[in-house]
Amino acid sequence: MSLMLGLPGAGAARRTMLAGGAALCAASLAALLLHAAPAAAESAVTIPSPAVDEAAHGHVETAVLAGGCFWGVQGVFQHVRGVSAAVSGYAGGAKETAQYETVSGGDTGHAESVKITFDPGQVSYGKLLQVYFSVVHDPTELNRQGPDSGTQYRSAIFPANAEQRRVAESYIAQLNQAGVFSGPIVTRIEPLKGFYAAEAYHQDFLARHPDHPYIMINDLPKVEALKGTFPGLYRDAPVLVAKAGG
Repeated sequence: MSLMLGLPGAGAARRTMLAGGAALCAASLAALLLHAAPAAAESAVTIPSPAVDEAAHGHVETAVLAGGCFWGVQGVFQHVRGVSAAVSGYAGGAKETAQYETVSGGDTGHAESVKITFDPGQVSYGKLLQVYFSVVHDPTELNRQGPDSGTQYRSAIFPANAEQRRVAESYIAQLNQAGVFSGPIVTRIEPLKGFYAAEAYHQDFLARHPDHPYIMINDLPKVEALKGTFPGLYRDAPVLVAKAGG
């Protein structure tokens, strides 16, 4: 998630800021807001519910989804009823390369991802995918989301089991056939080799920094879209990693 919203050298500038913990100077902030395109935040798309979903059961499940910068993906799912945890991290690559600085190079195989723990009795896996495709990100963008580009920002689903894979494959086919998006869905369904939690400073980023320029422009609109598009699923108080001791 490039701090400078896609401007040249943005990724390096953001990594330097995060590593040093320094705040943006007033001049940098002004330049950011001046150059930020209002369309940076993806708009919600109204899509049908999945025709195929998991059967209801009483076991807690996990889902791992990647849809661009994990700040916004985590921030949205933390507001979904039935979700008991949403942790930012990395999936798709090896444990040894699951660090932000390394993943940011774009050649580790990792995608910035979020591991979601949920109660299928309150929210189904298919319903999470509906939120994912309609609110969280644009599934027609290949290896990028909004201002961020690279394979680490790809759209990807990492099923935890064969049933999740079946639901995901069926839903992608359903949405493509319905033509609800302007182009074909490029979301990849990849094997879940492992999930590795991101560094502490990435966790709960949206909740802790609602006035951060990137969050204001790119991610808060997604939370508002969740509230407007899925009012029955939305909860005002997010479930935080910090409160869970994670």
